[in-house]
Amino acid sequence: MARVAAAAPDWAALAEVNRPCVACPELAATRQHVVVGDVPAGGRPRFVLVGEAPGATEDETGRPFVGKSGALLDQLLGEAGLSRAEAAVLNIVKCRPPGNRTPKAPEVARCSGWLRRQLELLDPPVVVALGLSSAKWFLGPRTVLAQVRARPHDVDGRAVWATYHPSAAIRFGPKGAPRAGLLADLTAVAGTLA
Repeated sequence: MARVAAAAPDWAALAEVNRPCVACPELAATRQHVVVGDVPAGGRPRFVLVGEAPGATEDETGRPFVGKSGALLDQLLGEAGLSRAEAAVLNIVKCRPPGNRTPKAPEVARCSGWLRRQLELLDPPVVVALGLSSAKWFLGPRTVLAQVRARPHDVDGRAVWATYHPSAAIRFGPKGAPRAGLLADLTAVAGTLA
């Protein structure tokens, strides 16, 4: 899949070849849509948000972060002074894992070519890795979220900020550490983009 993705000359072509992907038979058999991702209408994003994998609502609609986690993410982006309209919103795995399980390592590996090409085409200056799976994709398999969040990491010339996934903020409630940490990290990112 990496060769197919790398050959796509632009976003539209990449999305076109990604949508019929069946590289992960278990995911392809149970998904409704390949969730390629959202990009700003105006071209290059100011920043990119990268989550783990689509959830049920995302699988139904074909769009990333449109369920409960997406609603909270939009709210926190606004509180931090950021706009989703200026961001690209992607996932490391483009198909919903059955039962919302964590993607398996071979699934992440097979899907990595898609995300790599998306990042090449979009060329964002800043990436926000939402949750541990995304943080590990960028920073390595031994990443501990508590040790890497709250500061940027240089990855391929981009500032990568690892932070909590909005679903963790929902699980721990409005006064929980993940929500406060996610808002603090998004606010810090906003400060670097000003």
